[in-house]
Parts: sequence; structure tokens; C-alpha cells
Amino acid sequence: MEVMSPKYQMTLIESIYNAIYKEYSSYENVEYYIKKWQYYDGFGFNFEIYHKNNTSNIDLRKTLNYIDGETLIKIAIDMGVDTPDFIPSIPTFRNELKSEYPSASEAFEQACKKIENEPDTAIGLANSALESIIKEIQKDHRISIKSKKGDTLYKLASDILKEFKMFPNTNIPEEITKLGSGLLSISQAIESLRSDKTKFHGHVNEDYIVQDAMYAYMVVNSVCTVAKFLDSFYKSKYPPIINDIDLPF
Repeated sequence: MEVMSPKYQMTLIESIYNAIYKEYSSYENVEYYIKKWQYYDGFGFNFEIYHKNNTSNIDLRKTLNYIDGETLIKIAIDMGVDTPDFIPSIPTFRNELKSEYPSASEAFEQACKKIENEPDTAIGLANSALESIIKEIQKDHRISIKSKKGDTLYKLASDILKEFKMFPNTNIPEEITKLGSGLLSISQAIESLRSDKTKFHGHVNEDYIVQDAMYAYMVVNSVCTVAKFLDSFYKSKYPPIINDIDLPF
């Protein structure tokens, strides 16, 4: 995180500043929030909190400018500030989810917030978001393969790819079926991580649990990529039906 360019860092700080004051309107609440990111490492605090001249009011902009890049990214994610240099697919994907897939949007937002501190939880939530998107697509009456209660991500992905005639299919170029197979493999890997390497299904002490945030970043970005493709393909092949009553003339 420390490789963040000064220019990008300044832009990010301004976005964080605006987001915090939009969420917490008083100086007191802003300082309460910032203090939750402060900790003592045995030698001193990880950052100082500055106040405006001769007042007890927090100087948030100055405080943010003296916070390390990694903590800034964590704060940005927690506040819902876009961080395209670190999660490139998320900014546009998040907006699409809010209006079209509200259940998936809630899970995805929580996944983003937990990437740094609870990477295994973020993976589980990202898995749930992708499941929700596929199930929502399958509600379309023109989709013949419907989801069933208890269907896992792998089963849901397999069904929707069959519905889209992407995999398996001998009537399309081999390269396309390989891409379909790749999408299915990604879904299977995400599901396996959720089931075997997170706390979602309960584990004993010696089980491996994902603790590296970079794996969570990879999973969240993968979910973005797969979901954006499935959504775009669905809208292309199954365009909205416009009834005469909806026409303005």
C-alpha cells in the first residue's frame, strides 16, 4: 500500500474527508470515528489526531494527511469510497448492483468493507453476492433452467452457462467454450474457498483460514468480472420486454 502515488493519495484523502463529514456531521462524531482506527503499537500511536488552532475540533484533513496509505485504503473501503487503483472493477459494478440486484448489493458492500480485517468473511460474502445475481437472472420467465433451494455457486454458474449455451456447446468456437469453462472454474474455486478456507461452515483450530487480504481482493475482483459478464450477456440476449402500455405515445 505504501507505493500509492502522492497524487492519488491526495485525491483519495479528499474523497475520504467528504465521505466522513457526510456520514458524521459533527466534529465530535468525526473524531470518535477516526479514533477507532488509532492503536498503540508499544512505541506510540500509529498516527496522530490533529485539532484546529486553539480549539478541540478535529482537523480531519491534516489528520488524514498524516495517516499511512494502508490505513487510508481501509478507511476508504469502510466509508464506501471508490478505490479503483486497488479494486479496479468495483466503482461501476457497485452502482449497477444498487439498482438492479439489491440483495447482492448488500452482500457485496459488506464484502468490500471486510477485505482488510476479515478477508475470509469477505470471500464468503462475495460468493453470496454472485449466487444472488445468478438467482435473480434465473427469475426471468424466459430462462428455462431455474435455481433450486440449496444450489451452490458452482451449480448456479453451471446452469446459467448452459442456459447461455456457452459451456458445454460444440456449435460455438472452442475458444468460447474454454472461456465458459474458465468462468465455471472460477466459480468453483470461489465456492471451495468459501466452504473450506473460511469460517462460514465452521472449522477446527488446525484448519487453514484465509488471512491474507490479497486473496480477498482477488476473489472480489473475480466476482466483479464474472458477474459483469453474466449481467451483460443476459441483457444482450434477453432484452427487456416493452409492453404497449409502457409506450409514451
